Amino acid sequence: MADTYVRERSAEGRKDLRYPAAPEPLRVPVYDNHAHLEITDGVEPLSLTEQLDRAEAVGIAGVVQASGDVESSRWAVDAAASDPRVLAAVAIHPNDAPTYAAEGRLDEAIAVIDELAAHPRTRAIGETGLDYFRTDEPGRPAQHESFEAHIALAKKHGIAMQIHDRDAHDDVLETLTRVGAPEKTVFHCFSGDDAMARVAADAGYWLSFAGNITFKNAQNLRDALKVTPLERILVETDAPFLTPVPLRGRPNAPYLVPLTVRFMAAELDVDLDELCARLAANTLAVYGPFA
Repeated sequence: MADTYVRERSAEGRKDLRYPAAPEPLRVPVYDNHAHLEITDGVEPLSLTEQLDRAEAVGIAGVVQASGDVESSRWAVDAAASDPRVLAAVAIHPNDAPTYAAEGRLDEAIAVIDELAAHPRTRAIGETGLDYFRTDEPGRPAQHESFEAHIALAKKHGIAMQIHDRDAHDDVLETLTRVGAPEKTVFHCFSGDDAMARVAADAGYWLSFAGNITFKNAQNLRDALKVTPLERILVETDAPFLTPVPLRGRPNAPYLVPLTVRFMAAELDVDLDELCARLAANTLAVYGPFA
């Protein structure tokens, strides 16, 4: 299983599909709290073991493997069962929920997620949430139904939840308030501004920042980072997407987390080792031990 892939990332519009050289290792290990290693990318794709070995070599001690459909959720659980450096997050992605609903399979799919969530290596429901960028009005009721069902699963199994929120900030926050958020709620690839960051942190949610915080047009993310308490910050890749500057457009992978962490430390004007220790502690507080 771990040597196969669920799907392939498109090469359209990308000029350099080589995996970048490894950055300088971190002295204090951290974790990539959201990646999609079931997606193959690059001219020389990396196996799961190769991904994890490269990550470990630069101070990335583990990866939370996120999911978006039944197939990738099963892959995530198998990957986590096969390597102690992986934990699984399982879910139906909000952009896939309308398709499942239109085919009359949403309840069935959520039942599979429920079953997979019971596995001891599954530590989160994710990614789930709302996406008004890719899903138009007719598909949004299915997103809301799926989101609320996933919230219930996270509570049922006593595990974390990773939220996908794109152009739906107000409705995501309203839903969490109305139905009650899981005890450990993470905004994966946080995309709001400093005002939303304050609201989320005050509610006890974690904000996870990815490589796009380094993008020139992402001042809102940098502003959000600066107002988020250190004990509420996580780091991720969303690999193979969102490769940090100056490597934007090339394949992303957990071993590139040091680039984002160093950028975050500079933005926050904090000691790199101190930030790494806090990020690692936050990750373990949310997901529990890897081994």
